[in-house]
Formats: sequence, C-alpha cells, structure tokens
Amino acid sequence: MLQILEPILEPTFHSSSHGFRPKRGAHTAIAEAKEYVGNGYGTVVDIDLSKFFDRVHHQRLLSRLGQKVGDSRILKLIGRMLKAKVVMPDGTRVSTEEGTPQGGPLSPLLSNVVLDEFDKELESRGLRFVRYADDCNIFVRSERAGRRVMDSIRRFLQSRLRLQVNEEKSKVARPEEIHFLGFRLRKPTETTKVEVHVSMRTKQRMDAKIRELTPRTWGQSPTKCIERINVYLRGWSSYFRICTVENVYRLHVWDAHIRRRLRAILVRQKKRDRYLFRHLQERGASVREAARSAYCRRGAWYRSNSVGMTVAYRNAWFHERLVSLESTWESLNPRPKLASGQTLLFDL
Repeated sequence: MLQILEPILEPTFHSSSHGFRPKRGAHTAIAEAKEYVGNGYGTVVDIDLSKFFDRVHHQRLLSRLGQKVGDSRILKLIGRMLKAKVVMPDGTRVSTEEGTPQGGPLSPLLSNVVLDEFDKELESRGLRFVRYADDCNIFVRSERAGRRVMDSIRRFLQSRLRLQVNEEKSKVARPEEIHFLGFRLRKPTETTKVEVHVSMRTKQRMDAKIRELTPRTWGQSPTKCIERINVYLRGWSSYFRICTVENVYRLHVWDAHIRRRLRAILVRQKKRDRYLFRHLQERGASVREAARSAYCRRGAWYRSNSVGMTVAYRNAWFHERLVSLESTWESLNPRPKLASGQTLLFDL
C-alpha cells in the first residue's frame, strides 16, 4: 500500500516538511532552520501538537485521501486499519475512534497527509517554517510578530484541523532557547555564522545515559561495559555530527566524564585496597602513586581521578578501546588547513 500511496501523495508535501520523507530528515530540517536564523529571523515560534498521533480525525483524513486516491477499496482498507482495535498488555481490546496507530507502517504517511493542509496554510501566509512530524518551528523577526503568529496558528489548528497545541512545550523564544530535534541554534551578535549546539534537553539525556551505561555496580568485565558504551556513542555521534565546532568542548567534557566513570568501575572491581595496589603497580604506576590511590580513605569516585589510576589507565588506553565523541566529530568534520599544512585553530 505504501508503494501505491507515496507516488500519489508525494507532490502534496511542502519542501519544508522533513519528517518521514525520502532524502529528508532531521539534518535537512536543521540546515533549513539554520538558514532562516542566519538571514535574520531571530525569533522562533515553537509549536508542538499535543498527542498528535492519538488525535488525528479519521473522517477528515479519509476525506483528504479521497481527493487523491480514486480506488474506494484502498480507502476502505485504510479506514478499517484506523479503526482496528488495539490489544492492551492485559489482553483486552480497545476500539479507536481517532488517531493513527503508532508503530504502524502507514502512520507517518497518513499523519503527513493531515498536516499537509497546515503546511499550505503557513505557505499561503508567507511564513518561513520547518516542520518535522508534529514539531514545527516558524521563524519571524520579532517577538511581537511571534506572539501574533502563535495566536492565529493556534486558532487554525483547533478550528480547522481539530488538533490541540501543547501549551507547555509551545513557546515564542530565541533560537538558543528552543529544543528542536535535539539541537539548538545560536547566532552571536554582529556575526553571520549560525552555531549548532546540542540542546539542554539532549545534554540532560546524555548525562543520564552515561550514568546508566556506567553503573556503580557493574558485575561484568570492563570490556563488556566499554562495548555497550561504544554501541550507543557511535549512533549518537552519527546523529549529532552536524554540531559546529563551538560544541566540541561539550564533547570533550563527556569523553573525560565517561573515562572517569570507567576508572571508578575498575577501582570498585578490585574489592580490596591491596589488590588495587598490586594491580596499579603491574600497570606501570610507581609504588608511591599506587599506594596513594589504593590506600586512600576516600571513595572510588575520588580515587578514579588519582595519579595512580590515570597513570595505570591513561587516556591512550581508552582511545584504543572506547569511542571518543570528540575524535569522532573531528573525523566527520575535518578542520580546514592553512597553506603551510597547519590546522586552522578555532576558539572553543
């Protein structure tokens, strides 16, 4: 069915719609948003639809599809899919009168059909916007214009599309205050360059994930822990590789934090002070360095950053085994070089 519907519905989608579209995604959405901010549209109307996938109106959706799809059998099949009962964890079945089933192969396409009317409304008003699924950012030049746009768009969504705006997540603010697809944009005063940073929400999630991947009571080998961390960091780096150089310092801090948490795991796994003392000596620490780390009265977290541990488990040891966020970013975003062959330095 996807093969039948996509060619029919493809021309209806606006170029600023990036969610679940061929050759588009979060990176293309950020690139377009970055262009608007660079052109002086420094206020963002951040619109988030409340429980969008659960509130799609079936009759409106089928009516929109009927304008493009002439085969009544397909429309009937889609209607049956939308109204199919949902099986709950306890085995009970619940009928659905609105919304599209999340996780279904057609849900993203059908949801975009609903919001195509929203895209056209924004386009007819001459607004500059970027939409990814139910997250939409509209770029204007002033806060006053942003408030006016927010009020009119809220009325349109509620009256025409019968959708609710999430008032807690929607706001009018500067780009650096907006969390959009995990990123935030910042344009320093008197410059044309737009910086791409991870958002504060992404930072909080990353901090929590690091704690989850490096628990205090890790009962397996450190190699297993590192392998698990690497899987996550590779995927994370692939998605956030479009961050600009100003964000590298944050990556450096995370790398150092992960290494220290791994050293703390190594300290705890030695159980007794004398075992840790012998182990550190075997790994190259001097008697004095090993003793000050092993027989310290403080806890594993303090000792993880002691001289004995950093000598026994140098950064080079981790670089051979652990994915580095900073190094991965550097490899994906090689810095320009001067004619003499020296790397051009940036202020972090």
